[in-house]
Amino acid sequence: MPSFALIGAAGYIAPRHMKAIKDTGNELIAALDRSDSVGIIDSYFPKAHFFTEFERFDRHLYKLARQGQAADYISICSPNYLHDAHIRFALRNGADAICEKPLVLNPWNIDGLQAMESDTGQKINTILQLRLHRSILDLKAEVEKAEGKVFDVDLTYITSRGNWYLQSWKGEEKKSGGIATNIGVHFFDMLHFIFGELRTNQVHHHSEQYAAGYLEYKQARVRWFLSIDERHLPDQCRETNQRTYRSMLVSGKEIEFSNGFNDLHTESYKRILAGEGFGIETNRVAINTVYDIRNAAISSVGEQHPMLSHAQKAE
Repeated sequence: MPSFALIGAAGYIAPRHMKAIKDTGNELIAALDRSDSVGIIDSYFPKAHFFTEFERFDRHLYKLARQGQAADYISICSPNYLHDAHIRFALRNGADAICEKPLVLNPWNIDGLQAMESDTGQKINTILQLRLHRSILDLKAEVEKAEGKVFDVDLTYITSRGNWYLQSWKGEEKKSGGIATNIGVHFFDMLHFIFGELRTNQVHHHSEQYAAGYLEYKQARVRWFLSIDERHLPDQCRETNQRTYRSMLVSGKEIEFSNGFNDLHTESYKRILAGEGFGIETNRVAINTVYDIRNAAISSVGEQHPMLSHAQKAE
């Protein structure tokens, strides 16, 4: 039975990893977070050792390895800018890595990790759960059947965040990668997964709270809008106190993928344990996409998402 350690146990996404480890019949032997608000561990692995200091966590894993009880996998749920370092830590400790998205912030980090993967013989896996979502797989199959057809797509994601967001590491572009990276990287991976080669990337707006742009893939023209500002929510959401709005219109047809997320981390772990996880290279297009968005000059070229003018009026 493989054993797991986890970095970033107090984060939002960590419970999904704990559940996936438990659901696949495996054991969490150690967890790390500088915050000690990690009571959620009791719901899954109350006997797991917990550390708030990296050095003590490192020493504990080393001691277990000397006793023939080394962690087989290290799951990484830490802030985005630490992913690269924590993946390297996992590989140096003889463990495979399972890392939340974004895998890294910069394209060149992918090359460095590939070299280290080769040197150590360990494997780096990433969580790209939208590639496992039934609605997304059905859409991909439909697009593949329509070879040569170019679809018109509007992608909208508004997930309201309070004042805390910009005061945390998520509000620092050097640590999170900015809004398009932190809340959007898995959507950009999804678009590439469905519609093929990325050919055009234009940015119409990019700020701390929202971003918008235009992308062209082999089989799609995409207008996209991402926001953490509740003022951008459609009226029907505000009237019902719904704080998140997710929509993807493909040639005028709404693709429903708001539901069906509950078990996708578990499914991801099953595939990883079977040697079928998403590896480093799978991430390259999405990482390049968000890096280019982060560093692009604002352009007026390409069709603008209809919610962009609404957002600008709300300022």
